[in-house]
Amino acid sequence: MSTTALRDLESILKKDQIKTDEESLKYWGRDWTTYFDIKASAIVFPHSTADVVALVQWARQNKIALIPSGGRTGLSGAAVATNDEVVVSFDQMNKIKEFNSVDQTVVIEPGVVTEALQQFAHSKQLFYPVDFAARGSSQMGGNIATNAGGIKVVRYGLTRDWVVGLTVVTGTGDVLELNNGLVKNATGYDLRHLFIGSEGTLGFITEATIKLAANPPPMNVLVMGVTGLDAVMKIFAEFKTKTPLVAFEMFSDKALRKVLDSTGLSAPLATECPFYVLAEVETRNEQDQEHALGVFEKCLEEGWVLDGVISQSEVQAKTFWRYREDISESLAKYSPYKNDIAVAISKVPPFMEDLDQVLSKAYPNWEVVWFGHIGDGNLHINILRPEGMTKEEFVKECRKVDVMVFDAVKKYKGSISAEHGVGLTKKTFLNYTRSEAEIQLMRGIKKVFDPDNIINPGKVI
Repeated sequence: MSTTALRDLESILKKDQIKTDEESLKYWGRDWTTYFDIKASAIVFPHSTADVVALVQWARQNKIALIPSGGRTGLSGAAVATNDEVVVSFDQMNKIKEFNSVDQTVVIEPGVVTEALQQFAHSKQLFYPVDFAARGSSQMGGNIATNAGGIKVVRYGLTRDWVVGLTVVTGTGDVLELNNGLVKNATGYDLRHLFIGSEGTLGFITEATIKLAANPPPMNVLVMGVTGLDAVMKIFAEFKTKTPLVAFEMFSDKALRKVLDSTGLSAPLATECPFYVLAEVETRNEQDQEHALGVFEKCLEEGWVLDGVISQSEVQAKTFWRYREDISESLAKYSPYKNDIAVAISKVPPFMEDLDQVLSKAYPNWEVVWFGHIGDGNLHINILRPEGMTKEEFVKECRKVDVMVFDAVKKYKGSISAEHGVGLTKKTFLNYTRSEAEIQLMRGIKKVFDPDNIINPGKVI
């Protein structure tokens, strides 16, 4: 950044809203991906929509790119600065502004942490249901920009389903008020949904109106050891059709061992099994509990489940969830190469069989850890970096196999990214999921909202 551009920047923001020291550039210039060289020129912290408008106008005038940044928990490189961009962090726009008890909505700034919104909803005897392991650090602006899913999609859907209004600043500096919290609004294109899932490529989300749900009934959590991949979907079908299912997760024995080694938790079952599923069901009364237990017993009788346990308290239920939610943290020290993919739920078993063969052949001596939101067709593949292998060599080898993995995804008409977006990591593979006509339309939309290509350039398309 030139001296003149920096001086102009300092004229529109306060001194404490700008950081240029090396430590800050490295900290705010990255997300959870670990394979990019970070090169940011400055970090800025807007306090208002007006600040963001001024930043966009400054960026257009000085031809400087801006990178939207939230909790930086993404895994696609969408929030990474690699080319002297200015990172726009929303850490200081983190207010919960207005609650409407009649509409059961809340207006928030983009820097509000997911868990803070959940706690606020709880204080109003309501519920914000979109949930995932990164709830304590992910920010709502980023969740909206990636249309975050998580662990309760089976029952409550995606972030998109809970956003009833947005305020955005486009790449031209225009402020758009989108939908204004309306339930019904049949007046043409709903531009709100273009920004949800856009990965910050069309503009900046500066405010959101989120609807809240009624508090859920009590839950029971079951952990079941299963015989194999085919059994996983049979168990899912049984619970989905016969219980009020909220979540259905799968993880491999390798994933469980990593969690046990990392956390010191005791194994959930006496029987060691190749795969495990975790099911969460609503149990409004004793009859619901007995019914859930009956479904579990049916799965045992059919031979799909080898062993299992059902939570007897809220504390125990939280412990059971740790077996699934602590997986990513337990793998972090291995610098895993991750893939986040999805197919239609009905196609999960044959897809997993095909993919398992691809990975076993490609990585015969490497450790591959599986887990996923099987209830919505979303799988997470984690390839652990072998000891002694350089980062560069490891990534090069993994990207060779990406082609085979995404060929399998394409065969089943799935998605190369279920939750974490395209960003930088999957940009070259977008054609495996989107047709050329779709990609060209997306590029055209990008030009309309950001004609100077200053908002998160080089990401997605």
